[in-house]
Amino acid sequence: MTSRRRRWSSGDILDAAAELLRTGDAESFSVRRLAATLGTDSSSLYRHFRSKTELMRAVADRLLLAAMGGYRPEGDWKQRITALALRVRDVFGTQPQLAAVWGRYGSGGLGSRLVMEEVLQALRAAGLPDEEIPVRYHRIVVLLTALITSEAGAGGLTPEENEQGMELFRVAVLGADPERFPALTHFARDIRPLGADRPAAFEEILADHLAHIESALGPADRPVHP
Repeated sequence: MTSRRRRWSSGDILDAAAELLRTGDAESFSVRRLAATLGTDSSSLYRHFRSKTELMRAVADRLLLAAMGGYRPEGDWKQRITALALRVRDVFGTQPQLAAVWGRYGSGGLGSRLVMEEVLQALRAAGLPDEEIPVRYHRIVVLLTALITSEAGAGGLTPEENEQGMELFRVAVLGADPERFPALTHFARDIRPLGADRPAAFEEILADHLAHIESALGPADRPVHP
């Protein structure tokens, strides 16, 4: 008598997919490989997710949902967007390989909708006219995606890869020909590698962007605080 195969839930499938992506990357990931890990066939997974892309988006959305867990809007609109951005950055920092999945595939689940809702609500609280909010929202999301995927990509390097990169940086900067690269030679001792101080750079770039939005607000648009 043959044993019946286990029925995997959507949550089980997403857990296994997240683990495969955590230890590998989006390029090597496949539904067939995931099915083999679960001891089943691809067709059983396609009953839950119609395509690899849909599965990837669902994996990314779980992290967004985790980032929103326990979140409560506090402070002014800039503080709200900053707190939200840091939550999303931190949760992808725990699983940096999945940040690339999010950056490539996006998400359309509950976690994504919660993030979208909070950013839109915060921009409304800023006093922006409704017709400007969608464009401002889009710019913020593009900026955050780029910053988070870049930071997570560096965070996914092994110590050996990181040291190799640092050595290449030192050779490229400190060994530059002063005649061909006079500016690089001049600033060589102060230029820092791309991976240096990323958290501070993240917050500074985001703060500058939000300040730019605020500067575009006319006096009549600015929220009135009691």
